[in-house]
Amino acid sequence: MVTGDSAYIKKINRSLIIQKIIEHGLISRADLSKITGLNKATISVQVADLLQEGLVYETQQEHNSVGRRPIMLSINENAGYVLGIDLDYKSIIYTVSNLKGKPVSVNEHKVDTEDYDYIIKTIIKNIKVFQLEYSNHPYGIVNVVIGIHGTVNKKDESIRFIPRYKWHQKHIKEDLQKELNIPILVENNANLSAFAEKVFKHHQSNNLLTVILTSGIGSGMIIDGELHKGFHGYAGEMGHMIIYPNGEACKCGNHGCWELYASEPYLLSKLETELQQTKITISDVETLLQTNHPVAKSYINQYLNYVSIGLNNIINLYNPETIVINSRILSIYPEAIEIIKSRLISSVSEYGEIVLSELGNDSCVLGACALGIQHFLEVPSILLSIPDKQTSSTDSPYLK
Repeated sequence: MVTGDSAYIKKINRSLIIQKIIEHGLISRADLSKITGLNKATISVQVADLLQEGLVYETQQEHNSVGRRPIMLSINENAGYVLGIDLDYKSIIYTVSNLKGKPVSVNEHKVDTEDYDYIIKTIIKNIKVFQLEYSNHPYGIVNVVIGIHGTVNKKDESIRFIPRYKWHQKHIKEDLQKELNIPILVENNANLSAFAEKVFKHHQSNNLLTVILTSGIGSGMIIDGELHKGFHGYAGEMGHMIIYPNGEACKCGNHGCWELYASEPYLLSKLETELQQTKITISDVETLLQTNHPVAKSYINQYLNYVSIGLNNIINLYNPETIVINSRILSIYPEAIEIIKSRLISSVSEYGEIVLSELGNDSCVLGACALGIQHFLEVPSILLSIPDKQTSSTDSPYLK
């Protein structure tokens, strides 16, 4: 039997009730009592508080049977909003989502600078714009979650290093909170992507690993249902495991790192050299593959081999239930996943499934929004439905 301070017990019960309302979408008080094991009196008191706070609302469910229509409870998704920010290289994506994880606004702001102070001032200015825009809602913008394409210290949420910006030891959260009166969370983009895959798609997978194959290679890990960050928070830098000793030199200081062979730039640069072309895009690669271009097929076959080598190492280390690969290149090659699976032939390599991400480039910012919702509602876990694709507007006139 659980014992302890009554206020603490009440908080736990509240959290459990909110969590189940979110998971079910619509649920009656009677079903809440059955699912949570809480008595009807406790449910009644807690629901009354949530209704008064405007966090849930009631509807009467339509049904054809004789008798009273049940009153259903649902989260008031428009009571408040979270702001997810994907701070990528010279591009900042601002996504506002409601409390059910549905984006209601997506804006991309291009920044033609690497200057830290300028970018921080820009982010502060734009957060204030969103706070004003949503101030007419009961809770407004409840918090901000920022995805960083680099290493983030889990203790103080400072930036240790962002390779493309070459930012070292930046106290971004502290710098933002000097001028903003709103809760702010800072997290690595791959961790947010793994969190998004769990929250929006792979609900039942408690040992999930996301591998992002883009300009570099990042990875987020969920182990036993929790994000695994390591001692300082820098776990998941799998792009820098060495697959070729004495191989090509990497900016990290080592040689033969995985991302030198299995990231997008590697394949594109090899094709540019071989085909004597410049600025080959992934769309160009897709066209070449559709026409069975022998050089393109040869290089992507080699590329898949490098991807498989890295995945083999990861599988042996973590024995994941679900591996989600987020890659534009693999998404244009229908046979890619089956080819990779066929090359994972070690008798000790065990995993559940390997799939391509359905969230794509939105995974980081969706994970940011989901994490913001979880923190605001103070629930231990959260499960949401994949939102419809939101059309982005580039360089919105009020984001400057």
